[in-house]
Amino acid sequence: MYLTSSSLIKSSICLLRGKIYDALDNRTLATYSYKEALKLDVYCFEAFDLLTSHHMLTAQEEKELLESLPLGKQCTEEEQELLHFLFENKLKKYNKPSETIIPESVDGLQDNLDVVVSLAERHYYNCDFKMCYKLTSVVMEKDPFHANCLPVHIGTLVELNKANELFYLSHKLVDLYPNNPVSWFAVGCYYLMVGHKNEHARRYLSKATTLERTYGPAWIAYGHSFAVESEHDQAMAAYFTAAQLMKGCHLPMLYIGLEYGLTNNSKLAERFFSQALSIAPEDPFVMHEVGVVAFQNGDWKTAEKWFLDALEKIKAIGNEVTVDKWEPLLNNLGHVCRKLKKYEENASTYSAIGYIHSLMGNFESAIDYFHTALGLRRDDTFSVTMLGHCIEMYIGDSEAYIGTEIKDKLRCYDFDVHTMKTLKNIISPPWDFREFDIERQTLDESGIVTLETSNQRKTADTTRPLEETFEIEMNESDMMLETSMSDHSS
Repeated sequence: MYLTSSSLIKSSICLLRGKIYDALDNRTLATYSYKEALKLDVYCFEAFDLLTSHHMLTAQEEKELLESLPLGKQCTEEEQELLHFLFENKLKKYNKPSETIIPESVDGLQDNLDVVVSLAERHYYNCDFKMCYKLTSVVMEKDPFHANCLPVHIGTLVELNKANELFYLSHKLVDLYPNNPVSWFAVGCYYLMVGHKNEHARRYLSKATTLERTYGPAWIAYGHSFAVESEHDQAMAAYFTAAQLMKGCHLPMLYIGLEYGLTNNSKLAERFFSQALSIAPEDPFVMHEVGVVAFQNGDWKTAEKWFLDALEKIKAIGNEVTVDKWEPLLNNLGHVCRKLKKYEENASTYSAIGYIHSLMGNFESAIDYFHTALGLRRDDTFSVTMLGHCIEMYIGDSEAYIGTEIKDKLRCYDFDVHTMKTLKNIISPPWDFREFDIERQTLDESGIVTLETSNQRKTADTTRPLEETFEIEMNESDMMLETSMSDHSS
């Protein structure tokens, strides 16, 4: 029941051997050595901590390790119950967050900071960032430099876009722990979050990986600094390094798949998404990306299934969900509904809603939505192109416009010069947008306000031919699905 001195010595040797292999970047032998150290001495916390904090095991391997530990031989009955609880609580980071069940023998442990961090980590990986932030904030108040909490807390600050708080935290960490990689990781994340500071971010993240080459979160963030600049090769190189270092984490696989998807390599993207899904089956981010690949392959039903599954996971989070992060999912679900001709279920962004109105022959409403979309994003080529087609269809079908010049027909919409230049090349017959702009300026100066014409809706029997016309004319590549479901958080 008790450990012998021989077992303790052998365990220490295995732990040291594992650290040496770790320093030589031989993660396979390092993992094996740590597992052996833990089997020889189940109280060898350092080996257990290295295995878990560095994500060295997959979920299945973690389960097998827990079952193989000789707790009954090396521990008393009470200690066995406690150790099993602590190990299991630490290893189940991808499980759904739930109330922690504490063994009666150690009642009161629910307030232990390590237990709270484990619960926060489960909330983080289940995308409930606000609840995760509440828990990590409690830990940071009691222990401002809790080693296991800091990476999760920093990642949550990035997800919730709390730049000021991250700035303050990173400065404190650098002042107090300049030789700790998490300090420079925090600084790098701050510069990555504020935008247009990718060079600064890379400088500090590189320092973090120099201090500790095996620090996986810094490698992921390093990849993000290239990904936001569409430097796919450099981004994937960093993500592959993170994947080698963090075998049990699904994030490197997710981001590698994203980069392959952005380079139109859907087969490799699907392979990496499948690996990410096998590690974290409850992550709606991964479900969404699997749905995107299915959409790109023309499998609308499968895409709809994955999008709806992801939506159910989000709804389960409740009122704490950060809505803006899931706009791409709703947008893409709308496009799938459009492909499946479920027009009434299409909940999407303004341009997608406008497209649906155009398919149904409601050109005036479509023009309004495309106009609104261009107000938010003036370089949206799909909205500009569709706007031109909708205007042509609308003015051709409205009796009120018969015999009126095109430039007169467009005065009711306050288009900027950039949009007017683009529309000039789409709408026929040709017209001079500069003349339109000068006349519109004269009208504005005189204080005359033009009235919009009444809504002229198409009848239901014309929907089908129009739908076919637009599906043939429009290039689907102009309306790419949004694939990045996060702000490249680490």
